[in-house]
Amino acid sequence: MATYDDKQLLEMFAREDDRDRAFALILEKYSRRIYWVIRKMVVSHHDADDLTQNVMLKLWTSLPGFRGEAGLYTWIYRIAINESLSFLRSKRSRFFVSLSAEDLSRELTNMLAGEDLYDGNEIQKALDTAVLRLPTRQRLVFNMRYYDEMPYEKMEEVLGTSQGSLKASYHHAVKKVEQWVEEEIGRSGKNNTE
Repeated sequence: MATYDDKQLLEMFAREDDRDRAFALILEKYSRRIYWVIRKMVVSHHDADDLTQNVMLKLWTSLPGFRGEAGLYTWIYRIAINESLSFLRSKRSRFFVSLSAEDLSRELTNMLAGEDLYDGNEIQKALDTAVLRLPTRQRLVFNMRYYDEMPYEKMEEVLGTSQGSLKASYHHAVKKVEQWVEEEIGRSGKNNTE
């Protein structure tokens, strides 16, 4: 099967007769990556699946107006991040009027523990739990840099935040995660020796 670069896909999408095929190829190329971007933020497979569908619907309706000021994946990534953050804000206000960021983090951590599709080992689970304890913005920056290996220049483009601020957020997030993972591994090691 032929592979197309983003420019070719956008040119194909611009032609009315090829629009459906181009969109199917865009979905094939990016939907799995977008699912995992969202899943790292919202934890639940079902929520991530629903949000991925929302992103793809937004993509379909917005793509005709895409001006190409950013790369296609960067633009789709931005839509996915915005959908994830909106979902987390609505979840926070839907469940409890005064649900704090800490309460939301605890709820996501509990979801991680109960997620039947989760298959991480203890170290991975400690890492994932630690990441979920981060404030939403730090978690987002951590995920983008650590898991997605996104350069700060791209992060700046996606989030509209200075590289200095992103580097500081990432640095603080890494320090917190390291500390929390060490504490969690230490606790589980103690429990295993008792």
